[in-house]
Amino acid sequence: MRDTPRRLHCLLASAMLVLTSASSGAAKPDAVADFYKGKTMSIVVGHQVGTGFDTYARVLARHMGRHIPGQPTIVFQGMLGASGITAANWLYNVAPKDGTAIGAWVQTVPLDPLMGGTASKFDAVQFNWIGNLESSVATCVVTARTGVKSFADLRTRETLFGSTGGGGALTQFTLAAKNLLGMKAKLVTGYQGAASVGVAMQNGELEGMCGANTSFISSFWASEVASGAFKVILQLNGPKRADLAGVGHADDFAASNEDRQVLDLVYGPLILGRIYAAPPNVPAERVKALRGAFMATARDPQFLADAEKTKLEISPMSGDEVAAHFTRYYAAPRWLVERAIKAVRD
Repeated sequence: MRDTPRRLHCLLASAMLVLTSASSGAAKPDAVADFYKGKTMSIVVGHQVGTGFDTYARVLARHMGRHIPGQPTIVFQGMLGASGITAANWLYNVAPKDGTAIGAWVQTVPLDPLMGGTASKFDAVQFNWIGNLESSVATCVVTARTGVKSFADLRTRETLFGSTGGGGALTQFTLAAKNLLGMKAKLVTGYQGAASVGVAMQNGELEGMCGANTSFISSFWASEVASGAFKVILQLNGPKRADLAGVGHADDFAASNEDRQVLDLVYGPLILGRIYAAPPNVPAERVKALRGAFMATARDPQFLADAEKTKLEISPMSGDEVAAHFTRYYAAPRWLVERAIKAVRD
């Protein structure tokens, strides 16, 4: 009985040690939240103001910060050049590798090295893919002035299609329709982006564009399509959509199954409509936090209401899913890649 006080003292000391340890563990700040607290993040967009890439990124920037531990401020930054490749090169080689910068550009940019591009200075598989906001369906659109009623008409009538640079997405999509589907297109390059191509179509300078996402059409060209001034003439990718009833699909005009495989490599990545990436070598716990915040934002009622107000389609995809798509494309057989390269060259 004389040892009871000593035993009690030991038990109390042990209990205090456990409580102290638990308390200190709970009080320890989360490393990710501690890093981001008070920080400013940037979303760098490689495309023209007034395009879907610009609009999606601005809406995302207004809401994603709430879902990142530490709630950093997110700012928008435009970085034009080489149809998005300039921004991708910057993010991969120059941007801070600490999780304070992410980038957005058209889905053809990460495939540029695969397709023989020489301006790209990155390994697309090494980007830390954060997610995708829109599983896009893209189209070719012509003006009513052309008198074109269906895609079959474009196989007999030469039509002026606008695009950006020689290797840009609008160029590639138009040339693939020309080389694989028989479209008689004369390509006019040098426009900053889809927004300026649209203006040129409105004023009669151009007659068409290939690569217009359905979300871009519904938000930027809704009145032109509703009035009949612009006509959707071809669906490029994805299952046939009910809201595009009567519009031909690229697969319908392919000459062979082999051509359809080439079309899948050229047009299939359009499903990655609004992709976001962080540079390589960002700490894994911050990549995980950014991916989680991205998907949480895509489900956030405030974000969804903002997107609906701006007429943006939201059909999100996780960073892992985006990465898996690019891994698959880079594993394509060489014959298929070579045929795709030929299809998107003039």
